[in-house]
Order: sequence, then C-alpha cells, then structure tokens
Amino acid sequence: MESLEISAKTVEEAVALALEKLGASRDEVEVVVLKEGKPGFLGFGGDEATVRVLRRQSEEVRQAAVILAKEVLEKLLSLMKVSASIEEKEPSVEGRAPISLEITGEDLGILIGRRGQTLSSLQYMVYLMVSQQLKAHVPVTIDVEGYLERRQEALQNLARRMAERVMATGQPVTLEPMPASERRIIHLALRDYPGVITQSIGEGEDRKVTILKPQ
Repeated sequence: MESLEISAKTVEEAVALALEKLGASRDEVEVVVLKEGKPGFLGFGGDEATVRVLRRQSEEVRQAAVILAKEVLEKLLSLMKVSASIEEKEPSVEGRAPISLEITGEDLGILIGRRGQTLSSLQYMVYLMVSQQLKAHVPVTIDVEGYLERRQEALQNLARRMAERVMATGQPVTLEPMPASERRIIHLALRDYPGVITQSIGEGEDRKVTILKPQ
C-alpha cells in the first residue's frame, strides 16, 4: 500500500499534493489528518496542516495481507513460547493502520513491555516480514488486550491537563520522549484546543512534544 505524509497550508492543499504525487483520485485513497493547519496573523506564523494519504488496496490483497500477518505473528508468539489468540479487529485508535490485530490471553504483559516498547518492536517485525513477502508497504497495528485504547485515553487526558497548565501559567510544558504514534495522539488531542499549539522537538528516541502558547 502506497502511503505519503504531506504538509501544506490547509488540509485540502495537502491532500491535493498527495493525490498528485500518488497519481490517484480521491476515491482511491484513505486520508488521515495528522495535524490541522492554523492560520497566522497577517500571513505570518501559523502551522501547516499534515495529512497521511494511503492508496486503498483491493479487498483480495487486504485479506491476503491479514492472513499473512496472522501467520507471522503466530510464529513469533510460538518462538516466544506465548500462548494467545489472535483476531482481526476494526481499527478504533485514531490514525491506526488499516490492518489491526488483537492478541488476547492471560499474562501478556511481557508482550507490552515498558511504555509499550516490546509491543512496538513486535509490530515492526510483523510489518517488515509481511511487507517483504508481499513486496508492498503494508501498515499493521498490533494490540494486546486493549492496551492501545487505554494508552490513547491516558495520553489524551495528559495532553488536556498539560494544556490547562500552559494556559494557567503561560509557561510551555515539554512531555517525556515518545514514539511517533504517541506524539501523534498528543498533537491530535490538542489540534483544536484554544490558546495552545504543539511542537515536536529533539531527534530519534529523544523526540518529544512541547505544548505552548502561540507567539
């Protein structure tokens, strides 16, 4: 599945640029708004909009990818000596990949790890193996007993609390380093929050989100 992240002054402009680069029409893609643009004052400042545009797969290709992803994940869990069930799940976390698998069972904390690091690594391994075998970019999300939904809710609550602190004190707040998927949750939670903006700073594993008042 082809995928692009594009930034422009507005969501509409970003989508149009992505469609041009993909050579696709609007009904051939799925659009995820990662960040809505905010106009500046008298044409200065402001934030660009960012979207992710994915070319839709045929249902036959998608189902083949789901079957392969399940097989790969089952093999990895077997090697880890973890007994669990795997089911396809309707994506419920904003920005989640079109293929979503849920692992259920008992004592599965080992699959999540500290701050979800083990789960992220497991998901990346499945993505690499499936994409390599299908010779295509196949985004896959893996969850364990609803961990991603709980983590998303916790991050959204954190974002709102920190935004309220910024509004009350006028001082910026920088959160702990997070993976890209979690930083995106923070950005989306505050994209329409009045009086604050968010920025990602740092490099690599140290990249984090700062919440601040616009200049």
